[in-house]
Amino acid sequence: MDLEPHQIDLRYEALRLRDPRRERLLAASMAAIGQQAPVVVVQGASQPILVDGFKRIRALKHLRRDTVQAIAWDLEEREALLLGRLMRTASRESLLEQAWLLDALKTGFQMPLEELARRFDRTPSWVSRRLALVRVLPEPVQAAVRKGQLSAHKAMRVLVPVARANRKDCLALLEALVKAACSTRQAEALHAGWARGSAEVRARILADPALFLRAAAVSGVPDPAGKAGLVLLFEDLGEMGRRARRAARRVQEGVLDGLLPKEALELGQALRQARSDGQDLFECCGQEAFHA
Repeated sequence: MDLEPHQIDLRYEALRLRDPRRERLLAASMAAIGQQAPVVVVQGASQPILVDGFKRIRALKHLRRDTVQAIAWDLEEREALLLGRLMRTASRESLLEQAWLLDALKTGFQMPLEELARRFDRTPSWVSRRLALVRVLPEPVQAAVRKGQLSAHKAMRVLVPVARANRKDCLALLEALVKAACSTRQAEALHAGWARGSAEVRARILADPALFLRAAAVSGVPDPAGKAGLVLLFEDLGEMGRRARRAARRVQEGVLDGLLPKEALELGQALRQARSDGQDLFECCGQEAFHA
């Protein structure tokens, strides 16, 4: 049957992850050859409820299509959700997707742990551990995972332990991970630096996580947290270069035109001091980094 997109209830959309790259490919394919597989709905109290096909719906909306090909399952809502999960097992659902579905079934349909365990072919303790993820991870983290800004794997490896210890730190580290758009290994490096760093180091990681990762890569050590000071050194050097380039532009723009004798004397002193400070820095770095 054909439905209009606005007629479909998307209440379970938040149970599934998004993959922007795959969704772009799907939209391109549907633009070229149209919708090949129908979405799956069950009849709700007032409108059809989507249980499978959220990516297809978003692609059709992006393409401004007026109708959606759908097939209706003659099942209860919760049974349709469980059947939909069985059909997706080959796609390797994430731990968070499991947790979201379990939470929806438990809170929405009052399914006890024992029944959930039986329907998922798991133990009640397995169900409890998955449900705990929903309660441990702050909602902004879960929202970032749903939107594809953060992988579920990184959230599990890095942010779950932080969330259990300190919710505020978890949200701050989330901001750094999203900003850096890094790999799981790099995310673990950021977490290590965050865990061992001072308040100043944490502020610098949050301001420029990519800088911290570059410093860790240059250090060539498996534990970049011990090299937190290198992050500050890189930033100091960057600021030094920016100020030098800005001063050179001012000279080129004629700021020294009409310089008075007293001003020329002060300028000479400032230049000698800057040259001396820079030379000391270069010699120190050369001795410590290259001739140790």
